[in-house]
Amino acid sequence: MEIKRIQDDLYEIPKGTKPCMKVPVRVYASKILVEKMRLDSTFEQGVNVACLPGIYSYSIVLPDGHQGYGFPIGGVAATDYESGVISPGGVGYDINCGVRVVRTNLDEKDIRPKIRDMIERLFVDVPTGVGRTGKISLRGGGSEDVLNRGAEWAVENGYGWKEDLEHTEAGGALRFADSSKVSSEAKSRGMSQVGTLGSGNHFLEIQLVDQIYDERAAKLMGITRTGQVTVMIHSGSRGLGHQVCSDYIKTMTQAMRKYSIDVPDRELCCAPTTSAEGQAYLGAMGAAANFAWANRQAMMHWTRETFSKMFNQSAESLDMHMIYDVAHNMAKIEEHDIDGKQTKVVVHRKGATRAFPPGHPETPPKYKEIGQPVLIPGTMGTASYILVGNPKAMKLTFGSTAHGAGRFMSRERAKREFMGREVQAKLAREGIIVKSPQAVGIAEEAPGAYKDVDEVVRVSDALGIATKVVRLRPIGVIKG
Repeated sequence: MEIKRIQDDLYEIPKGTKPCMKVPVRVYASKILVEKMRLDSTFEQGVNVACLPGIYSYSIVLPDGHQGYGFPIGGVAATDYESGVISPGGVGYDINCGVRVVRTNLDEKDIRPKIRDMIERLFVDVPTGVGRTGKISLRGGGSEDVLNRGAEWAVENGYGWKEDLEHTEAGGALRFADSSKVSSEAKSRGMSQVGTLGSGNHFLEIQLVDQIYDERAAKLMGITRTGQVTVMIHSGSRGLGHQVCSDYIKTMTQAMRKYSIDVPDRELCCAPTTSAEGQAYLGAMGAAANFAWANRQAMMHWTRETFSKMFNQSAESLDMHMIYDVAHNMAKIEEHDIDGKQTKVVVHRKGATRAFPPGHPETPPKYKEIGQPVLIPGTMGTASYILVGNPKAMKLTFGSTAHGAGRFMSRERAKREFMGREVQAKLAREGIIVKSPQAVGIAEEAPGAYKDVDEVVRVSDALGIATKVVRLRPIGVIKG
């Protein structure tokens, strides 16, 4: 496949590569990251996305791009709201898988002597692993409220502080969510999973501030020094979101025949956004996204409680305020400048994070002057980053950037190449305590199975789709 280098960190696959393409593919990556992407079907999937009805400008592949379902993970596409389509493959199975980060006033000297006990206690307090149930049961009622109101429901029920909502993307709830569009099977799968970490690449990580690149922006986030302790939580909509995706893939497959839609990959099944099927998926996807925000909110609440018990201080006195929560795996209705005209679009972000600039209407008031915080986690043995949105992102990527390091090795290959206990022991020698329900989970998520997060962030920063503020490094990790 022909991939043209346009400039440093920017490549393009021409529109004519496949006859159905309506736009070119833009790849925002360095040469070394492009070579990693060649190892799987990232570029082929990017080309297929360029064939979607109503797509604008480009099919976009971000620096962490790798093969996914339909869309590449790290893929972005904006389709016209009125004449375009919406595709579950552009959102993914783990709807609103996302990341939040909490600051503290603790330093390394305070946490290091307690780190093993902290990880053991958090492992008990925050249910982790496949099929684990949480402390909240919705079987007696409340599931509709969770699906329609998201993190608001959690805060009103005592799981967190009202200010948390102000620092959560969309205030922690999509208003177009419609729980009536979620199947009973999906609701059943989510009944006992609010406040659970799940498995795979989900994690809860105790971190230290390693470097500060922008002191002004960092200070506004409450980060003032290296060695300061933060906590990062990465999880999503669990079994409920997975079932919503499965349900609507079936719906969309039938809808394509109804609306005479032809796509080059059945994993890109879709329907007109304004159709009954498109609107139903939007409502169900929004409900699953709200479930995910309630899930992360509850886990953060229990994390605060654990710190409070371990340090015999209140979470408030430990300054455990949330910096921000960002979603990836989402389709959002937004307005963007298309050829000089404000146009209503559906922005599919598959393994991609919003990166809205200073002054944007959806940037929280606290961050209006610096831009929306952007969280890019690494792996359990590498750095994570806090960045802020940049005006260039609105022109280049529909206000989006990478969501993580990005795999380049399949889970099966990782299990062949790494032994979980060996990875765990190696990280312990490096001062990183890792706990997981199964050693195989550690093998699958070994740092060596991922791209270099430092390079992914460097590209984002160099292109101006997000600007570096803080680098964090892990010292204690719970893996799903």
